[in-house]
Amino acid sequence: MGLLTVGWDRFRPSGPLLRRPGIVLLVCLTLAGAVLVAYLQVKDFEFITCDDDMYVFENAMVRGGLSWAGVRWAFTAFHAANWHPLTWLSHQLDCQLFGLKPGGHHLTNLFFHIINTILLFLFLAHTTREVWPSVLAAALFGLHPMHVESVAWVAERKDVLSTFFWLTVMWAYAWYVAAPSGRRYLSVLLLFALGLMAKPMLVTLPLVLLLLDWWPFRRLTATAAPKAKPRGKKTLYRPTLKDYRPLVVEKLPLLALTVLSCLVTLWAQKSGG
Repeated sequence: MGLLTVGWDRFRPSGPLLRRPGIVLLVCLTLAGAVLVAYLQVKDFEFITCDDDMYVFENAMVRGGLSWAGVRWAFTAFHAANWHPLTWLSHQLDCQLFGLKPGGHHLTNLFFHIINTILLFLFLAHTTREVWPSVLAAALFGLHPMHVESVAWVAERKDVLSTFFWLTVMWAYAWYVAAPSGRRYLSVLLLFALGLMAKPMLVTLPLVLLLLDWWPFRRLTATAAPKAKPRGKKTLYRPTLKDYRPLVVEKLPLLALTVLSCLVTLWAQKSGG
């Protein structure tokens, strides 16, 4: 809950919805219920022979559940031509809890998708101060057919899991922007690293954070305003590349992790032929 509340004053919404926690809760429950109704049928689905075999039911290191040997394997193996240790650990945990009953594995995917839908709504409403567009965007995210594969396919755990970390990185970044500090930046860096260990698709996230700097955080305007030259009674300012430099430099540690993830991914893909 800390990430959902700290820094709220910096981006205080003007609409009535987020000033009423009860209504916020009702919106979250409605979104969760809609996604649940759409996807609950997955509890009756089976594994399929496309990747579910190498990821779960024919993978001895996953079927055995959580163990020190399994953890070592998750962080050192390039199985299935990928390096995503957190994804392997999540599959191992499912096997620990549900064995090879596919319903539990499918419901874990659904759980993450519901949480992701709620996190997206709260983030958009929190930072843009636009409530109903945020509800619409989250509903489209939660119910759009494009996400069926990610939710209804056990081997796509890496997608819903990495999306969870993607959204928590954006929350941590909003927390950092509200009151920049080394500790808060470290939380962004740590969550980003965890996301890359779920799926390397997060390599584009530092660029997304730069877009968030422009809108809705408007950090470029804030840093460039002192340089503005008055013209009459108004101030006209057009950003230059130099104005972006501090924000780009701020992202360099994240970009370093991106480069490292790309290199590891290329190595893993090459090992798989």
